[in-house]
Amino acid sequence: MGNSTSSSLGMSATAPVNQIQETISENCVVIFSKTSCAYCTMAKKLFRDMNVNYKAVELDMLEYGSQFQDALYKMTGERTVPRIFVNGTFIGGATDTHRLHKEGKLLPLVHQCYLKKSKRREF
Repeated sequence: MGNSTSSSLGMSATAPVNQIQETISENCVVIFSKTSCAYCTMAKKLFRDMNVNYKAVELDMLEYGSQFQDALYKMTGERTVPRIFVNGTFIGGATDTHRLHKEGKLLPLVHQCYLKKSKRREF
């Protein structure tokens, strides 16, 4: 039915967005990161310190990492990493996430996701 534009690497323009959305919907916490990024390390450490499981997608380790970063830019308005999603919602980068934690708002967002997932399993 619809046409999708292909990139020069053969990956359709919608493929990264679809993969990102799928990853976000399947995981309570997703951190789009780069292995060399100090802010990314800081964000991952925050979730580890809170004993919260997260899915890290290391863009610099992916063959199509730059296309993923382009898609994240379209979704969030910035290309910087980390790009952090909790409960399907973009919450920002490392600084935004630390601020939410200091305000006591981060853990409730995470808990909402786990509650939602456990309720889905009951049916």
